[in-house]
Amino acid sequence: MKHTRLAGLDVARIGLGCMSMSAYYTGAGTDDAEAIRTIHRALDLGVTLLDTAEIYGPYANEELVARALTGGRREHVVLATKFGALSHRGDGDAVSETDGSPANIRKALDGSLRRLATDHIDLYYQHRVDPGTPIEETVGTLAELVQEGKIRHIGLSEAAPDTIRRAHATHPITALQTEYSLWTRDVEAELLPLVRELGIGFVPYSPLGRGFLTGTVRTTDTLDADDFRKKNPRFTDENLRQNLRIVDEVEAVAGELGATPAQVAIAWLLAQGEGIVPIPGTKRVSRLEENVAADAVELSPEQLARLTAIVPAAGERYADMSSVNR
Repeated sequence: MKHTRLAGLDVARIGLGCMSMSAYYTGAGTDDAEAIRTIHRALDLGVTLLDTAEIYGPYANEELVARALTGGRREHVVLATKFGALSHRGDGDAVSETDGSPANIRKALDGSLRRLATDHIDLYYQHRVDPGTPIEETVGTLAELVQEGKIRHIGLSEAAPDTIRRAHATHPITALQTEYSLWTRDVEAELLPLVRELGIGFVPYSPLGRGFLTGTVRTTDTLDADDFRKKNPRFTDENLRQNLRIVDEVEAVAGELGATPAQVAIAWLLAQGEGIVPIPGTKRVSRLEENVAADAVELSPEQLARLTAIVPAAGERYADMSSVNR
């Protein structure tokens, strides 16, 4: 696979999002053996960046990734995980709330290191910005952990431009992770220009529009009752019908190329420039192989222009947008 750089971090330009192996989507957590085979196959194909988080499960996804990285595989992986969507400050179990306090960061990191069976995290993201803790305080603590050797690089997820500038002034930020795809384009206005200005890498999550851009989700009737998409605004009745126009155009380009819609959607992201590393998620080897093959798909200038001209999705990304772009 071709490689690129997230600031000073060298990675293959397509990563693997591991969340759907354990949480939020139809069939999550039902076949750990297949999920582990998928991770192993990813490494065989040259994928280097694996993305997880303590809240996926919670905890189950980190433990799954650890089981997949036995037998000397850990040394070949850029391992990314996230803190801050759970608070560990109480005496009992963690609660679901944003927490970027120094005490919580250290507790969260200790737990992730234990579950991932490693002595360091290569890329440690703040999952959601905590409005109750100054970003300088959060990143200052992360900088201490870099000095201690427990983490190698610092990342932010779903952070606003001013937050990114202040964070980067405290300690260099390696990567920003935010939703970006053919149906989510709002990052192009401010965030992409900003990270390029500052030399920060960009990691698009949900590059396949939560599976929608693959063309396989034309109704929510086949999804499990607890599937996240059942209540996502973009998958509800009228929005879903409107958004099918996006898939139709992607499928048309895929037909011209002899590729799949997923490959076209990923190839479009890769064509947006260096330092962009999408992390399509899957729990199946066949889908992984399909996604990784996008590394070789070349869009013509005309095809690229057609895809770029697509009007983004109808509906908000989340039912509650209050925790993003802080």
